[in-house]
Amino acid sequence: MQRIRLRYTKRGRLRFTSHRDFQRAFERALRRAEVPMAYSAGFTPHPKVSYANAAPTGVASEAEYLEIALTEPRDPEKLRVLLDESLPPGLDVIDAVEAHTSGLADRLDASVWQLRLDGVEPAEAQRAVDAFLAAETVEVRRTTKNGVRTFDARAAVTQLALVPPEASSQDAADPLAPVEPSVEQSADRPGRGSCAILRLVVRHLTPAVRPDDVLSGLRATADLAPPVPAAVTRLAQGPLDEETGTVTDPFAPDRDAASAVLSTAAGQSVATVPGGPA
Repeated sequence: MQRIRLRYTKRGRLRFTSHRDFQRAFERALRRAEVPMAYSAGFTPHPKVSYANAAPTGVASEAEYLEIALTEPRDPEKLRVLLDESLPPGLDVIDAVEAHTSGLADRLDASVWQLRLDGVEPAEAQRAVDAFLAAETVEVRRTTKNGVRTFDARAAVTQLALVPPEASSQDAADPLAPVEPSVEQSADRPGRGSCAILRLVVRHLTPAVRPDDVLSGLRATADLAPPVPAAVTRLAQGPLDEETGTVTDPFAPDRDAASAVLSTAAGQSVATVPGGPA
């Protein structure tokens, strides 16, 4: 059995796709691409697909992850292209690696989010950010299936900063690098005058702190209330580097392991060539 790990996106209007809708679309894509899937046992077998920390409905994302199990080996990049072509535009498969290590979900320690606040002056947003970061605790309330729950939104936030909307850098490796809103978001949200963009790095704790919870915290600490709902995009998720505060690539261990396997195989090939190293 081969395991392939994929990174996919939810862009534009497809950000309103629920996780269950995506599951159905992805299983159809697997059939269209004729992927040799492994199936679970029992009376109702299901393709072996493991989803990791999906973004909420209505939130765009550049960094969603899943893992599939195959009964026959496939080249990860060729498989990525086939699946990407079988999904609608906006649900895009942008990266693939063969799994050589365990615990992908355990590596997703933190997320980098972009919050676009239309109708909010940057100075007002900066004042709210300063007040939020200065607070030791920021209690927010969220309605769950078990009722209203109160928890601290401040503890999960490692970085929160205002970034200029006119900046063009898209580098999610630096959580505080300025990011320009995507074309899809801008098309869906016509100009409303002033605009503030926040970059947020949040740990994945229990209970999970979402961007909406941080926005509730900004309202609680500084009375920041955007006139229209914020446009939220997840830029990255993965291991959190405690020293730099950056979120790194969760596929890195698999890439390193694959490189080591190739190096070992190349060394063995050289050793078997007549006249080669002993």
